[in-house]
Amino acid sequence: MPARRLDGKALAAEMRTEIAAAIAARTALGKRPPGLTVVLVGDNPASHSYVRNKQKACTEVGIRSTLHHLPTDTSEAELLSLLASLNADPSVHGILVQLPLPPQIREDAVIEAVGTLKDVDCFHPENVGRLAAGIPRYYPCTPYGVIHLIRRNGIDLAGKDVVVVGRSNIVGKPLALMLMQKPTKQNPTGCDATVTVAHTRTPDLAGVCRRADVLIAAAGKTGLITADMVKPGAVVVDVGTNPGPNGKLVGDVAPGVEDVAGWLSPVPGGVGPMTITLLLENTVRAAELIDG
Repeated sequence: MPARRLDGKALAAEMRTEIAAAIAARTALGKRPPGLTVVLVGDNPASHSYVRNKQKACTEVGIRSTLHHLPTDTSEAELLSLLASLNADPSVHGILVQLPLPPQIREDAVIEAVGTLKDVDCFHPENVGRLAAGIPRYYPCTPYGVIHLIRRNGIDLAGKDVVVVGRSNIVGKPLALMLMQKPTKQNPTGCDATVTVAHTRTPDLAGVCRRADVLIAAAGKTGLITADMVKPGAVVVDVGTNPGPNGKLVGDVAPGVEDVAGWLSPVPGGVGPMTITLLLENTVRAAELIDG
């Protein structure tokens, strides 16, 4: 039978209702609503689309969202000056700098310039280090979304053989950390899984993938994971967002996997809506840390 659907769109809607209720409870106590500021440099069409979706989601749950749209020729010094002012603004709880940036601006310098309490993407080295140490301030949005998508469909990750295909700083590395760690009071999202990190240069990638109870495709390569690479009944999460025919997004998982897997997330409609939802959750968390 075809794989059951890991429906990120439906779960995101459910979670956003919960987030909106939490924000309403805060504001009812007289606290200011959480504030998220997005900084967009240049006119990348995909970035504009992502930013619109994030702002729409903020409005839906009651987060105050502002946008700083800077021209493509903005200098690194100008951007860093803006970030310094946002760090000092008490009404801003979360700062998100939309990537990619123009070539004259160093990505690492910008990531490190965002205040650690306002780093709701969890990209700052301090927050990544806290995650690695098992004392996270925030969880990175896409990995956090993947884990919610699995767990809130009733799938237990403890003791499972999990293969993550992809080693990026945004998805593969932090997701592996979260999956392998044990749950504690300080780190309740720890999953107790046995984790293998693979990538496109892994010898016998197909063999590595076939042993996975849970296979997470996050390499950014269209159709990388084919049906013969999947253990029958496995949970398969497709994090890929690659340009496909007619401008539609396609994932890293090829057609036919749905006939082998037990669970499968779609593209679009799987991990994508979850990423934005966990950004909203992190922004609420930031407001709690900053304002109480």
